[in-house]
Amino acid sequence: MSKPVPAGGLFASLGSLAATLLGMGQARLELLGNELEAQKLRALRLLVLALAMVFCAALAVLLLVALATLLMWEQRVPVVALFAGLFVAGAALLYRALMRHVNHPEPAFAATLAELQEDIRRLKAATGHANTSD
Repeated sequence: MSKPVPAGGLFASLGSLAATLLGMGQARLELLGNELEAQKLRALRLLVLALAMVFCAALAVLLLVALATLLMWEQRVPVVALFAGLFVAGAALLYRALMRHVNHPEPAFAATLAELQEDIRRLKAATGHANTSD
């Protein structure tokens, strides 16, 4: 027994496929927009927190160095030299940590990419072009 051909035939099927593809594209673009907004807000929040922390830490360090210098006035040169060495070492460690994060970033838009890969897999499976090596 053969299936009855729906009214409209091939053109109706192509229109339906086009509408489905456009709907999928729209959903993925909306997901991408949401992820962009979330990443922007996260980056701004981290930047504000980091700047506030750096300001407070710099002020605290400056006051601690001044206090140590005043408490040990006779040895002020070695005290200042010691703190300068500590700050240079701290800056070097922070630079290494920063470069580690810059060179190995988190993948952006992972959810969007995963959904697009799933869409491609489903389309291939629906058309009979499934790739068994994936």
